[in-house]
Amino acid sequence: MFSKQEAQQLKKEFWTAFGKSFPRKWILYDTKIKDLSFKFYADNKKAEVSLDIEMKDEIFRNAYYEKIWSLEDILKDFIGDFQKEEYFTLDNGKVISRIWIEKYNVSIFNKNTWQEIFEFFYEKMDGFERFYYEYEDFIKDV
Repeated sequence: MFSKQEAQQLKKEFWTAFGKSFPRKWILYDTKIKDLSFKFYADNKKAEVSLDIEMKDEIFRNAYYEKIWSLEDILKDFIGDFQKEEYFTLDNGKVISRIWIEKYNVSIFNKNTWQEIFEFFYEKMDGFERFYYEYEDFIKDV
């Protein structure tokens, strides 16, 4: 097990190494839709790439979710099988809508799995972004 400080340092090294391995500007929060963003996540068990719809107004959140969900088969062509949850509760209790894809048996604390995570991040986020750019006008029209 790592101390809190060692864990923080390893996480910092992980994200720095990812940025150096795959240097590019990702969309992430720059979707031009307030509270709709793409995210990378990694912990000691898995890696995850997600599209989070975090509008406080449930009507808008659901409208964006339904728009994206109407393109389910197309999204699957871009990123493969994924999970979705219209009412996903974050650790802090906030309810969002989330579409995500996970890779298990990897760890941010195991440098031997970093390359596998980096490649997963790149492939899946690239797919999410290509999907978004292709259907951006349709998605934004809420």
